[in-house]
Amino acid sequence: MSATLHTPLCDLLGCRYPIVQTAMGWVADAKLVAATCNAGGFGFLAGATLEAERVEAEILRVKELTDKPFGINFHMFQPNAAQVVDLAIKHRLRAVSYGRGPDAKTIRRFKDAGVMCIPTVGAPKHAAKAVELGADAVTVQGAEGGGHTGSMPTTLLLPKVLDAVNVPVIAAGGFFDGRGLAAALGYGAAGIAMGTRFLMAEESPVPRSTLARYVAVNDPSQIRVSAALDGLPQRMIDNPYLLRLEAFGPLRRTLFALRTAEAWRRQSGMSLGQMAALGFKALRDHSYTASQTLMAANAPFLIQRAIVDGEPDEGVLPSGQVAAVIGAIEPCEILIARIVDEAVARLDALAAMRGAPAHA
Repeated sequence: MSATLHTPLCDLLGCRYPIVQTAMGWVADAKLVAATCNAGGFGFLAGATLEAERVEAEILRVKELTDKPFGINFHMFQPNAAQVVDLAIKHRLRAVSYGRGPDAKTIRRFKDAGVMCIPTVGAPKHAAKAVELGADAVTVQGAEGGGHTGSMPTTLLLPKVLDAVNVPVIAAGGFFDGRGLAAALGYGAAGIAMGTRFLMAEESPVPRSTLARYVAVNDPSQIRVSAALDGLPQRMIDNPYLLRLEAFGPLRRTLFALRTAEAWRRQSGMSLGQMAALGFKALRDHSYTASQTLMAANAPFLIQRAIVDGEPDEGVLPSGQVAAVIGAIEPCEILIARIVDEAVARLDALAAMRGAPAHA
């Protein structure tokens, strides 16, 4: 049995350990979420990439696999955002995660229902604004994290956010072991959130052919930031497809984006009108340029090719830099237990330097 490690985040989320599994699109399914929760962590279901007809079934599937609390993520610009909000409240999920999106009224609905609101932010001003709107905690992701990311490393961003807000802060971006958890707690964070480390877990739905590509990376420089996918900085593993995208000129990129947008529209079942409405919303609410809005249609289709279909050279591979130091696929139970044991050992060693116990 792992040592005890309890922080205010454990009370907030109802989990045993202050370790959060992020809502990676197409990865954070019911099996992975339940495995995380059963191992003592807290899992977020990837509601942002679930088809509308599958959202409730996936929530119920998690409940079949665990009796522990869990959460779901969503984006306000997704077509079925209202459905996810309603279902999170209906099923009394413990928490929701999101980026920029819900207004104060929606957040009040969550809070009235006892659903914790935990946005992910990449800047101190966004953290402060989220708390002003009613967030119960914030997850702060530094540049080391996978997918869309900023330029400030976690070691600089985390203390700035901690100084800017008075709610529990969850550190993300670059975490994969107990030393990182101990370091985050040392900064003043209430816990850590990990995406890539859980993507590379035994219970991950990612096909083995794609997981092998993640395990094979051993140089952090091979996991770099590029704007070629959707016009915004996104950290991905270097592969032939990414290099191909980066080589496109403006015209070819536009034509490519149109083709992939149509492929995604057909796959998602959206009408042309719904697709256009989604694009206009991105333009209006998120300050995207027309080019970025068009290119954003690349992302779902190309990520699915690699992450869902198991074709790592026919799509893109979002990843945090930590993939370069993760050499094996492990079950969530073993992974979380080891992280906690390592963290407690480090905290005890630090406490010994001043002659006091680190934890109860």
